[in-house]
Parts: sequence; structure tokens; C-alpha cells
Amino acid sequence: MSIPDWKAIEAHLGGCPWQVQVFEEVTSTNTLLKELGRQGAPAGTVLVADRQTGGRGRLGRTFLSPGGVGVYLSALIRPDCAPTELMHLTCAVAVAMCDAVENAFGFRPGIKWTNDLVVGKKKLGGILTELGLDPKTGRVSYAVLGIGINCGQCEADFDESIRAMATSARMVLGRPADRDRLIAEMVKALEKMDRALLTSPEAMLERYRADCITLGREVSLHRTDSVTHATAVGIDEEGALIVEYPDGRREAVSSGEASVRGMYGYV
Repeated sequence: MSIPDWKAIEAHLGGCPWQVQVFEEVTSTNTLLKELGRQGAPAGTVLVADRQTGGRGRLGRTFLSPGGVGVYLSALIRPDCAPTELMHLTCAVAVAMCDAVENAFGFRPGIKWTNDLVVGKKKLGGILTELGLDPKTGRVSYAVLGIGINCGQCEADFDESIRAMATSARMVLGRPADRDRLIAEMVKALEKMDRALLTSPEAMLERYRADCITLGREVSLHRTDSVTHATAVGIDEEGALIVEYPDGRREAVSSGEASVRGMYGYV
């Protein structure tokens, strides 16, 4: 599979006004776009890389980004709001990416709280959203929406350490997957999401709840110094996971304080 083809992507964009730049290799599309955001890059700037040498995931994890098989994309938006008005941002991006995959390939992933796209019990992709704040006002200056989706891998392409819990669009479809079409659908879905981000947060959260495969399951909460068990029972208005412990006590868990896994595996 060659590097992403700008002309093919453009053909699928259908007049979407966002500006897509394609790179053969970067350290991290998020890192590069954050710098461009600080320098004043306009909303709708999108960076796509064939491979990353320093891809990042949530909680400082490494995101493996080999060439020729994945989509590594970051988009810049500039919502005029306080950061507390964007607590639902990652949820909104996750739903948009489910829409994009469905539009590109005809199947809809689920969402493992908070930011993983899954098919069955395997990870298809991940999301990392990052905010830049205006130091004078404390309001949002920009937000970078980073997404990585496995597109063209066969099972043997994954490292043995993640092979049992990773999948790709090609593996789900049983045939090659059009990476350029997926990139275009991702950009269109993010542009549509951005237009409604501040006006329809509850509608976005309702769609997230419908796609979230974590709800109703027994989960383990992995914090720095402990592992506890609970049942995932809801998503609150800020995108936190509401869990219920065996004693009936309930708690809202934020994405920054715990990693959630299934009781007997990844999901």
C-alpha cells in the first residue's frame, strides 16, 4: 500500500472546506499540529502521515504507527469557549469516527470508553484530543483531534504483544480497505462534528452512549496504585464513566484518572 494519495482523498472530500496536508513521515501529527496551532494555523487544518516515529496515545502510551497500513490523522479546530464546555470532546470525536468508518466501509465500530474504536473484542483505533489555552483569558485557543485507525494490516503485521487484541479494517472486511476513502470520510465527519460541537453536546453524548460497548459490563478500574472492580452503568454529561461498586456505591470516573478494562480481557 502506497502513502496516502492527496488526489484520491480530494476526490472523496466532496467539497469539504478543510485543508488536508499529507506527509510521508512525521514524529507525531498531534505534536506537529499543536505547534502549528500555537503559530496561528487556521481551523480546519488537517495533517495526515503515512507513518509516525513518535506516535502517542492517552496517558503517555506509545501508539505504534507503521507505514503503509494505518491512518494517522490530526485535525485543528478553534472553538470559542471555556475548556469546561469541551468535556464531551473526545466522546464527540469517537462518534464521528464511528460514522466515518461506517461511511467508508459499511460496518460500524463500537467504542470502548473512553477513546478506543473496537470491533468485537479487538481494537481498531484510538483517539487523543489535546487543548491549547489562551494564557490571558483561560479560554480555548485551539483543540487538536488526533486519530489513529488500523486500515490495511493483516494479523501477522501486528506485534505479538498486541496481536490478540488488535484488528484492522482489512481484517474485518476480509479484503483490502481503501485508506484514502477512509481519510476523506474522517475529515468530513470531523468537519460536521465541529459545526455542532457547542450547540448539541447532549445529542452527541446520547450517540456516544449508544455506541459505547463498555456500558452494562463488569470492568476493572486501573489506577496508579490500585485495581478495583465495578459495573459500568452510564456516561454523565461530561463524558465520565459512571460505575457501580458491589456495595451499591456509584462513582463518576474521568478519563484522566483511570484506565478501564474488561474483567477478563481488553474489553
